[in-house]
Amino acid sequence: MIQQGLMAVFASPACLVWIFVGTLVGLIFGCIPGLSAPIAVLLFLPMTFGMDTITGISLLIALYVGSTSGGLISAILLKIPGTPASIATVWDGGPMRDKGEAGRALGIGILYSFIGGIISTLALIFVSPFLAQVAMKFSIFEYAAMTFMSLAVIASVCDAPMINSLIGGLLGLFLSFVGMDAFSDVTRFTFGSRQLLSGFSMTSLLIGFFAVAEIFKYALQKQSDQGTVLAAKIKGFGVSWREFREQFGNMIRSALIGIGIGILPGIGGSTSSILSYTVAKNASKHPEKFGTGVIDGVIASETANNATVGGALIPLLTLSIPGSTVCAIMLGGLQSHGVFPGPLIFQKNGELMYAIYAALIVANIAFFLFEYKGINLITRALKVPTYYMLPIVVVMCAIGAFTDNNRVFDVKVIFFFSVVALILNLMRIPSTPLIIGFILGPTLELNFRRAIMYDQGNLAQFFTRPISCVMIIIGCIMLFWPIYQSIKRFFQTRRGHDSTKEA
Repeated sequence: MIQQGLMAVFASPACLVWIFVGTLVGLIFGCIPGLSAPIAVLLFLPMTFGMDTITGISLLIALYVGSTSGGLISAILLKIPGTPASIATVWDGGPMRDKGEAGRALGIGILYSFIGGIISTLALIFVSPFLAQVAMKFSIFEYAAMTFMSLAVIASVCDAPMINSLIGGLLGLFLSFVGMDAFSDVTRFTFGSRQLLSGFSMTSLLIGFFAVAEIFKYALQKQSDQGTVLAAKIKGFGVSWREFREQFGNMIRSALIGIGIGILPGIGGSTSSILSYTVAKNASKHPEKFGTGVIDGVIASETANNATVGGALIPLLTLSIPGSTVCAIMLGGLQSHGVFPGPLIFQKNGELMYAIYAALIVANIAFFLFEYKGINLITRALKVPTYYMLPIVVVMCAIGAFTDNNRVFDVKVIFFFSVVALILNLMRIPSTPLIIGFILGPTLELNFRRAIMYDQGNLAQFFTRPISCVMIIIGCIMLFWPIYQSIKRFFQTRRGHDSTKEA
């Protein structure tokens, strides 16, 4: 099985070619502000439907790896993050460019992006089998509790008020209920439309929220001049052997942060890069130098955001819970090929698992070579005006939505959800909880209703079974801790005002 999985990638010229193509396209999408990893993967998702499973999933992985890595190019050369995962790279990569060290910053970013990607791949290889073994002991009670905990974690860590995140998650759950009831064949929320009997297409909903809406949002903003793209010649990797040894702790710590954040569902690379940058700054003997162009910040950011890739794949493949937006899209791609991730994936699709490991390694090597040797060629994409690129991407999104089910209705759906996403954005309701709620909704409903039928309406087993009880407690803590903190801050502020009046 191991040999078959590895040979399916390494001995297949077509698969290798698609990995290299996907990595290059991902790099271009990552380095152009306004485009992103979800858009790149969404555009190519319909194309994978005509490929064999291993080649199609390998292409999606290559796009994910390439677009995550490509964000550092514009972050350093333009001081504009190409992807949200490269936000923290701007803080020291930009000042390094201003000091004439753009080539050095790029070399450091490329090297440590590669290292972060490889470390996270190793984590995926060694952690996934263990997590799958643990998950095999789960029953319907544990799966329902785990889904509840995942939704609670997402709602509590999003960069939005808690109530807004909860509203987003509940909207996602509501959308997942549209269509035929799996237990009774009763139609729900279809309003007499035959097109909605099968519910909303995951591909159309994802394209609407994370591709078309983001493009419209970017187009509606008042865009300032992107600035001059500086020519940057990379010589070496920008670090001496002594500096590499000094930064070893920063590198390992940032990689572990990236993997940990990746495993937590729905958080993403932007959080991991900012968190690792903050931790590196707090641990530094000279924190005042951060933001002035030190290599510590670039290393922390780029190691962490690329380590998030492998970390996000761990819960996706072993628990069927997407660890990031791109993983949510990849879940749809896997399901379209008849692959349903979960604890039994090593028994049912062991060959695919080892092929994914091989594809990750090849994609990391490919982006390393492309970025290091072809940086001047890739940076030419930054000179293409964004207003030329975005209309083409919108048309490709519409084509992708149509080819999913060959229905014009799905094209209408993506534009409907893009408008919904813009309205929710104005209301500061984040899209990530909504999407994860939509994806996890059927799992939560299926297992919860089965648990109720199994125990004839008695919910006691949720609390008498240790694993499900712990998960429910964690979920409740994640939900109510921010509320407790808000109440605590309110009374502290009120107490401070009262003290001021008395004085």
